[in-house]
Amino acid sequence: MVFVLLDDARYDDLIDHPFAELPNLKRLVNEGASFTNVYTSAPLCSPSRAVFMTGQYPYRNGIVDNGERAEQSHRIVTFPKLLHDAGYRTGFFGKWHMGHADDSPRPGFDRWVSFVGQGVYFDPDLNIDGKPAKARGYMSEILTEHAVSFIESVPDTQPFLVVMAQKAVHPEIYPNFVRSFPPAPRDAQQYHDAAIPHGPSWRAPLTGKPALQRPYDVSDPRSPVGGLPDSVVRDRLRMLSAIDRSIGEVIATLERRGMRDNTVIVVTSDQGFFYGEFGLAQERRLAYEPSIHIPFIVRYPRLAKAGSHPGTLASNVDVAPTLLALGGVQAPATMQGRSLLPALGANAASIRNELLIEYYSDTEFPRVKGMGYKAVRTDRYKFIRYDELRGMDEVYDLVKDPHELTNLLPDRVPPGVLADLNARLDKLLSNR
Repeated sequence: MVFVLLDDARYDDLIDHPFAELPNLKRLVNEGASFTNVYTSAPLCSPSRAVFMTGQYPYRNGIVDNGERAEQSHRIVTFPKLLHDAGYRTGFFGKWHMGHADDSPRPGFDRWVSFVGQGVYFDPDLNIDGKPAKARGYMSEILTEHAVSFIESVPDTQPFLVVMAQKAVHPEIYPNFVRSFPPAPRDAQQYHDAAIPHGPSWRAPLTGKPALQRPYDVSDPRSPVGGLPDSVVRDRLRMLSAIDRSIGEVIATLERRGMRDNTVIVVTSDQGFFYGEFGLAQERRLAYEPSIHIPFIVRYPRLAKAGSHPGTLASNVDVAPTLLALGGVQAPATMQGRSLLPALGANAASIRNELLIEYYSDTEFPRVKGMGYKAVRTDRYKFIRYDELRGMDEVYDLVKDPHELTNLLPDRVPPGVLADLNARLDKLLSNR
């Protein structure tokens, strides 16, 4: 089993992009199931990763923000640990991020290659099985080399799990909050004249979004006015080329070992990103579609129909029980997610009717300070209920208004809908 977790990659960065050249990813889409309605329940790095690992919402697993969560992350019960206990040989390669200073191995992994916090893209310092090491080169390629070496070392008769948590395409963070998106040098000139597509919500008016209408410091480099420049978006897309080559190397390694069709390959992302929708850039904590809609691709010929596009509503809380089911291991009752295996065989299989999205406010991005919320998304509606901001809640009809341009609150919500959404959200939050 190979689980590839990208960082901040939008759904439309990977799926049906008009010009990004990602042949190996496209191969996985053509040979597997590419889900169209999977969402993160926590659009922020540490909480989202904890949800993937535990199959629990943040309010249950306790990893609710990007604060120092190292000690806690040594104690959480993860799906890799459960697979390891069932006889899998397991390796982790990349960004753990639940904890900023502790990059030591977490329970349940036979091989550990990670780094402190966000790490860096070039010549990173690594922790390899508990020992410091200096690497040379580009992070995406370095992690791939370690993952491939691990696959090559696994005995033919032993099941294995590779968790490759790439740093890409998270920004590189420099002093004074300056951020950049450095591609691998060989990809630096890609797409130089490509026009970045802009949807209806790009720099759209903030009418009906009082939380975003609050004043903020427009000079703050973390919240550039109007969102990211197109040149920066191109850099993010260039960074995906190294990821695509990484996927190709993993597939080639599995083919050399005769394991390709017997190995589950999953590619997904912790959350999306804003390219200027409603003038937003790096505030991907918010519950709008560009931030919460994530790719979820499964290649496994035994169960996943080639070229299928399951439309079932699902969350990253469902990933851990799904991978345990694929690995033949019973998910514990403490997991709140649901297995997506039925959707691999039937595109219209119903998994859930609603999903929870959580954000516990922090202070890194002044523009979203105080915007902690709990939200519920159904097939049709999204309801964002802010924890502290009174009179600023939002409801969107995603069938009529997929770009979330029109907030139906306070007086345009169809009769009974708001009460139903409140009840659904309260029920999702009740199982603490």
